[in-house]
Amino acid sequence: MSTPQTRFIARIPLERLPVLIGSGGSVKKEIEERLNVSLKVDSGEGIVEITPRSDTSKSWDPVNLFKARDVVEAIGLGFSPERALTLAQDEMVLSVIDLSPYTGKDKEDNTRIKARIIGTGGKTRRIIEETAHVYVSVGHNTVAIIGSTGDVEAAREAVEMLINGAPHSSVYKFLDGYAQKRKFKRMY
Repeated sequence: MSTPQTRFIARIPLERLPVLIGSGGSVKKEIEERLNVSLKVDSGEGIVEITPRSDTSKSWDPVNLFKARDVVEAIGLGFSPERALTLAQDEMVLSVIDLSPYTGKDKEDNTRIKARIIGTGGKTRRIIEETAHVYVSVGHNTVAIIGSTGDVEAAREAVEMLINGAPHSSVYKFLDGYAQKRKFKRMY
């Protein structure tokens, strides 16, 4: 049985390439081994080509290409390799909110919105992460979220509330309500 001729191309910032590769290639190797893919990194352009491994000793699952793409993109968006690799689990998803429609080219708006999402000393981001059971990375023009589908939807709603100017207390109340529903669902 031949390996499908499928590939993904991901572009990540040049400053994130060392994180993707890791010390002695450790992160790249872990992604390749865990997901049975090959990563070809163009360090001059920040382009990563993701293909099925030519070694077919393991059974091939095409979903692994999508997972590997998400892991690479998550690292490019600022997540640590450990957090990004949680996307190798079936129930985990990556969601990205583009801030540019909300801020345009106004740097002050961009800074203000990111400050609202992060909060003083990282408090708001930490509350979103802990209450919704997600990981959040705030980048230059993006907010990226990793978690299970329902948790990511709740975190995304909280972030969008902050972007649209909702008071932090309202966002915390929304998250507390979500946490109660989540806890109740897990009980039954």
